[in-house]
Amino acid sequence: MSTGTLLEIVIPVAVVVVLIVLALALVRRRRALRERFGPEYDRTVDGADSRMAAERELSTREKRHDKLDIKPLPDGVRERYTRDWNDVQHEFVDRPEDAVHDADRLVTSLMQARGYPTESYDQQLKDLSVEHGRTLDHYRAAHEIDTLSTGHKATTEQLRGAMVHYRALFDELLIDGGQTRHARA
Repeated sequence: MSTGTLLEIVIPVAVVVVLIVLALALVRRRRALRERFGPEYDRTVDGADSRMAAERELSTREKRHDKLDIKPLPDGVRERYTRDWNDVQHEFVDRPEDAVHDADRLVTSLMQARGYPTESYDQQLKDLSVEHGRTLDHYRAAHEIDTLSTGHKATTEQLRGAMVHYRALFDELLIDGGQTRHARA
């Protein structure tokens, strides 16, 4: 077999192999992002111009998150937050709107204590999505009701729902022990 004939066979086979490897890497990356971000993956894909753009956005979030100093809470601090949450829950009986606002502030304080930046709600969502994507819809729903209650437009049942939603993220941030992706790996 001549060298030219051999190259005519080897080059297309090599190109096909490279394309298969690239496709497998893309599928593996997509699966890893889906597992990591949970429902946030689909939400981001739905809001993006393309799946590739959404996946780039999620990868950017991971890189930013990796630079954050997310840390576990000392036992005493965790206990203080638990007491503060119990106080907020008791406040709900007499002052439900105030309790929801206080729950929002407490969750934000807990995020900050763990090392998450808290300047912007949208950035909070992005930063939290990396480790807490499965709980993020709770946070969104609670925040929406908190905003409604600012104008006294939320019903008591909505306010109760907000407390439940805040509690879901609060528990996850508190109980998660501060284990970041690196600590789990």
